[in-house]
Amino acid sequence: MVRVCHVGCLIAAWMLHGFIGFAWGDDWPSWRGPAANGVSREVELPLTWSPEEHVRWKIALPGPGNSTPIILGDRVYLTQATDKGKQRSLICFNRKDGSQVWQKSVEFTATEPTHNTNPFCSASPVTDGERIVVSHGSAGLFCYDLDGHEQWQRELGPCHHIWGNAASPVIHGELVYLNFGPGERTFLLAVDKRTGKDAWRADEPGGKLGDKGQPEWIGSWSTPVVAKIGARDEVILSWPGVVKAYHPQTGAVLWTCAGLSKDKATDSLVYTTPLVSPEVVIAMGGFQNAWLGLRPLGPDGANAAGDITAAHRLWRHPSAPQRIGSGVIVGDHVYMVNEPGTAQCIEWKTGKILWTERATSSTWANLVLSEGRLYTTSLDGETVVFAAQPDKLEILARNKIPERTLASLAPAHGAIYLRTYNHLWCLATTAEQK
Repeated sequence: MVRVCHVGCLIAAWMLHGFIGFAWGDDWPSWRGPAANGVSREVELPLTWSPEEHVRWKIALPGPGNSTPIILGDRVYLTQATDKGKQRSLICFNRKDGSQVWQKSVEFTATEPTHNTNPFCSASPVTDGERIVVSHGSAGLFCYDLDGHEQWQRELGPCHHIWGNAASPVIHGELVYLNFGPGERTFLLAVDKRTGKDAWRADEPGGKLGDKGQPEWIGSWSTPVVAKIGARDEVILSWPGVVKAYHPQTGAVLWTCAGLSKDKATDSLVYTTPLVSPEVVIAMGGFQNAWLGLRPLGPDGANAAGDITAAHRLWRHPSAPQRIGSGVIVGDHVYMVNEPGTAQCIEWKTGKILWTERATSSTWANLVLSEGRLYTTSLDGETVVFAAQPDKLEILARNKIPERTLASLAPAHGAIYLRTYNHLWCLATTAEQK
């Protein structure tokens, strides 16, 4: 009960601070949920399940995939690649029984590299309640209405990296934001959500395609976060070596904070989405790269500007385990599950690691918070549920669906939606809500 009250107070405080996206509903409309932070207001989500227990429905999928579904009303939307990426699809399912409502596919026959752990169509869709936008990598950016009618499409050119792409589009206001990359062509793009026309584009240096003999590895698979910082909205994104904030309407760089690369090394990789609250931004590099915390506001309440590394960086760790999934901020703490399956609790004001414990096996999934419980799923299909408490790791449940799983959980309308390489599962303890 104490933990639940603490989380409720945190949500109320964020709403008072004007954090973008906290117009709560039962939907899960985008990557990491309504506020792009992994926090759900759902209650009575299942704590335990198995292939035979608390399964409302499951449907077979036509191929493997890493993308997380989104949920809007009575529909579930999921991206799916087939025919070795030559067909890239957005599929709409009925939330109540899992039946397919419609599917829209695009053909792409040109060469685009990826890794066998990252199938094509790894980006999640996003909706604003009127349209669905999806990124299909080199095949382009597409917008559909809720019945699957194409509204516009954008050819953005090749997206080439040896490990593929995965950043999801974000809708805020009248614009769609996309981290296009990684690779030599890398940029943050903003387009009009109604027409697909460019609003602005901010280019990044990027990096080479990647090969066995390449001396350096560079890339960002991070999805941008739009948040209200003080009196203004900012688009915050983690790039190789640096965190940047942009003006949502113009793309002007508002501030930068350096320190995400590991010391004395050429590698600079980042997979995680920034963790943002009115008080702190946490950015975490991947593959033993650095991680840091920074204050988005000055001590006098004024908005930061320019290079804020010296004035606003709270702390920095020069190296960490491989990190692919993103964590969750709860009160004064950050909870994280690293790729090797180790869970951590970190004091965000100081960067002090309060505990590090083995929670599960290798995992790529984001953490999801509901009623003081943290959920994450390992590659072999085990979902571990543990308490959001800073004193120790307390495992509440272990649930195994023995199917390869690289996607994250999506809670909505009293259920958890789990995408494995074989099926889309709807897990719930109650009957379908009317």
